[in-house]
Amino acid sequence: MAELATIARPYAEALFKAAAADLAGAAGWVDELGVIAESVQLQEFAGNPQVTDEQVFALITSVAKSVLPEQAKNFLLAVIQNGRLGALPEIAHQFRALKNARSGSSDAVVYSAFAIDASALAEVAVMLEKRFGRKLNATVVLEPELIGGIRVVVGDEVLDTSVKARLEQMKVALTA
Repeated sequence: MAELATIARPYAEALFKAAAADLAGAAGWVDELGVIAESVQLQEFAGNPQVTDEQVFALITSVAKSVLPEQAKNFLLAVIQNGRLGALPEIAHQFRALKNARSGSSDAVVYSAFAIDASALAEVAVMLEKRFGRKLNATVVLEPELIGGIRVVVGDEVLDTSVKARLEQMKVALTA
């Protein structure tokens, strides 16, 4: 994995410098391209020696939900032509980290047993920002096995207030 990070770093840094005027917009399309590039079928298609770079580019742009700006198209074409399509998800991850470092924020993944509406997420985000001491970009992932409560992951920090975690704590206490 370190090799992939090493390959992705120069691309993420170059994109960060080139997209300085619109980091939020660039983050949107690079995240979308990263998700598309994770597809095993796409990787197999791109790895076929009979498939041209233009065919891979056309396929990705046709799958993208949003209309890609010219900067995104140029970046994607450079990544494909250099044979770095497999590194695109890591490029997106590193770009997001650079963007967050500049804005002083972090990405937070809120795992919940139930769907959380926008207003409730905003309230939770305010409490979490106080707890973690920085601005958070919160996203919700449904995880029914939590039973109730939430588990929050911010970088390498985890705050677990789920029913599942409490039951595990009780189990450990009872068997000790």
